[in-house]
Amino acid sequence: MSAMRISTKGRYAVRVMLDLALYGRKEYVKARQIAERQGISEKYLEQIIAVLNRAGFVRSVRGAQGGYCLAGNPEDYTVGQILRLTEGSLSPAPCLEECGEDGGCGRQSFCEAAGVWRQLADAVNGVVDHVTIADLVRRHMENAPDRPEEAGADARKEKREGEGK
Repeated sequence: MSAMRISTKGRYAVRVMLDLALYGRKEYVKARQIAERQGISEKYLEQIIAVLNRAGFVRSVRGAQGGYCLAGNPEDYTVGQILRLTEGSLSPAPCLEECGEDGGCGRQSFCEAAGVWRQLADAVNGVVDHVTIADLVRRHMENAPDRPEEAGADARKEKREGEGK
């Protein structure tokens, strides 16, 4: 049985955005620094940043003083936006995407389970669409106010569990 999971790419993208919110306020942050703090290979990090950059979530500057920063304020980005960018749909069942609001699925009118899948999707979206990067910054500061570099302490273990899932 396959579990409903957020991929490594989605989780790392949220962590990258949080890292940039914590460290990229006054200067551009180098990919190497993010990779070290978050326990992500630099090559994989570059792939994630490219997606965030194309979407306009991250700004990049080349050169010796270059690096990355958030394109907007941490309040501007929800976990849901980031996950949809990296994961695509967060729908727990493909029929919700196929059916949509106009009921394109031939079973929707008599599928008792469709309501459950819709409730589950609404619950997930209700959480991820109401948590911003600014909220994660606040949580981080409450948990580690004097050591933001600890954001990646457990990341190295997660990295070993497999990038690219």
